[in-house]
Amino acid sequence: MRLPGSGLVSGLAATARTAARRAVTSQYPENEPELPERTRGVIALHEPSCTSCMLCARECPDWCIYIDSHKETVEVEGAARPRQVNVLDRFDIDFSLCMYCGICVDVCPFDALFWAPDFAYAEGDIRDLLHDKEHLGEWIANVPEAAKTEAVKAEDAE
Repeated sequence: MRLPGSGLVSGLAATARTAARRAVTSQYPENEPELPERTRGVIALHEPSCTSCMLCARECPDWCIYIDSHKETVEVEGAARPRQVNVLDRFDIDFSLCMYCGICVDVCPFDALFWAPDFAYAEGDIRDLLHDKEHLGEWIANVPEAAKTEAVKAEDAE
């Protein structure tokens, strides 16, 4: 049998215990957090590695990746005939639709997509969350070197 007011007393006791502790809240944005090296923040594009294979766009469950390309003929020295290569015209990711699952990063066979630890890229208008290849390319500078070297090691192993 509970005494009347016992819930109030236990609530006040819990409040007194937590009030005596030091606050652990960090004052963001004055103090930015130290993020682990493999933090998933935003998807960065290394444009020279992209061959417009469209695998990332096909595998994306949200259909938030838009790719357009065209073919160009390139003369290769010592080759019998010219080669055709895909030239990337448009690579956009709509971060208002993206659920940050990372499937696009995982399935890219040419290591053109990476996780960059940037997370503070909020916009005032939802239409501004559609980032083009130039904007995605800016984040490649923030990708940890360990992730880039892992991609190179995997490529060398094949």
